[in-house]
Amino acid sequence: QVQLVESGGGLVQPGGSLRLSCAASGIGFSMYRMGWYRQAPGKQRELVAVISRDGTANYADSVKGRFTISRDNAKNTVGLQMNSLKPEDTAVYYCNGNRVGYGINYWGEGTLVTVSS
Repeated sequence: QVQLVESGGGLVQPGGSLRLSCAASGIGFSMYRMGWYRQAPGKQRELVAVISRDGTANYADSVKGRFTISRDNAKNTVGLQMNSLKPEDTAVYYCNGNRVGYGINYWGEGTLVTVSS
């Protein structure tokens, strides 16, 4: 059974930091491109950051320089370090695992991040 379980969300003040983590089970983790997506109220889900099998990371322009994605293939985890948070970063953040070229895509249930004073 495939599971992607996010943790680390919560309430933080503008300018603060949070670290999200996603623990994967039931997949060959090292074979997957892993990513973080987010969905704000009333908006479509959007890409935040992805990290390929070889560790290459790509970011949405809105988070470049503030967020860092990382992966640990030994622990089957992917993290998202979020710094200098802004109110517009408020959203449900979803972990994604994609087996590129195979049409296999898995999602976690999401974790809520609220940036507010």
